Amino acid sequence: MKPLPLPVFEALVADALDEVPPELMKLMDNVVVLVEDRNAEEPDLLGLYEGYALTERGWEYGGALPDRIMIYREAICDICETAEEIVDEVTITVVHEIAHHFGIEEERLHELGWG
Repeated sequence: MKPLPLPVFEALVADALDEVPPELMKLMDNVVVLVEDRNAEEPDLLGLYEGYALTERGWEYGGALPDRIMIYREAICDICETAEEIVDEVTITVVHEIAHHFGIEEERLHELGWG
């Protein structure tokens, strides 16, 4: 499907974040969620978490720049045929990348159906 306009796609990401239970959102620490068109190194990548998962942070973590969750607009739109599929894929990708922030690995995400 043709990529959605950036403001529309950003609103979908915001809606997906609103679906995350408040208890989990309160636990997220020093992380920012961004929308980019594509990952330059892996153009088909839908999302990416860059940073230190909460389970990996120790005393040396203080003063670190925020972790980043990137959601890739064009890559997601490329694999979807309808607007409804885009909404679903954005939600799945946002949840998937937030899970990495909490230290949940790929294998476990696949077991839970979020792979």
